[in-house]
Amino acid sequence: MGKMLSIRMRASRQRGAEEVHISGAEGIYEEGELDRIAGKYLRRATSHPKGEPDRIVLTVERIRERPRLISSLPVATLRCSSTEEAEGHIRALLRELGISDRAAVSAFRVVRAQAAMRGACLMDAATGKRMEPDRKRGVRASRIGTGREAGRLLSSRLSHRGICTDTVREAIILASKVAFWKPVEAELCISDDSDYTTGYVASRRFGYIRIPHIKGKGSHAGGRVFFLGPGADIQKTVAYLENAPVVIGRVSGCRGECSLHEIIGDHHR
Repeated sequence: MGKMLSIRMRASRQRGAEEVHISGAEGIYEEGELDRIAGKYLRRATSHPKGEPDRIVLTVERIRERPRLISSLPVATLRCSSTEEAEGHIRALLRELGISDRAAVSAFRVVRAQAAMRGACLMDAATGKRMEPDRKRGVRASRIGTGREAGRLLSSRLSHRGICTDTVREAIILASKVAFWKPVEAELCISDDSDYTTGYVASRRFGYIRIPHIKGKGSHAGGRVFFLGPGADIQKTVAYLENAPVVIGRVSGCRGECSLHEIIGDHHR
């Protein structure tokens, strides 16, 4: 692995005194990929369904710390036909993962907020208490990428299931980094993109579980919650999520549609 760069893009539009997020992207790449990736990110910033941005920030940093190589989470899609069913499935998955009902209620309050946080919420898995240092900013999982061969294999497996989009790929990479950190017991994510209605619950135990119909079409509500176990060191957790470079070096399997019983039952055998 040669010289590596962290390349990040954030596009936004000013609405009065508020800066509204339009799109973002990031990855860890070899130095020779800079021109191609920068061009790709800028094209994404200027062609997003949310409209044209007023501001695009492209950040390029050299990775000086050797990235940790991890496996991607296994992927499955939960069979689901309505937002009510999706909520029931989410609550069942979280309960199986040891997340209290109280914390689940608090998490739904975060991910259904119309004014989405810029980053993720850190939440105590038992009490539902929010633990991120800055509630407005949240915590941003960053400095993530895939090795070249792993990236190709991940795309191939997602393509086989008809779900190989930038949105899905990038979410799996992010969720895999988050789940690798032992104090994180689970993650719940709903995109604030009004046209994207598939969210996910991710964990080391069940993997990356895609959940269709997690919200109604046209809704701008969305957010991300990382549930933390007892005794989690918040300072170390934030430092890992935001600054530790992590690269997917191995790719796990990708299943098609599964029932909730299949997903939970497979892990009780």
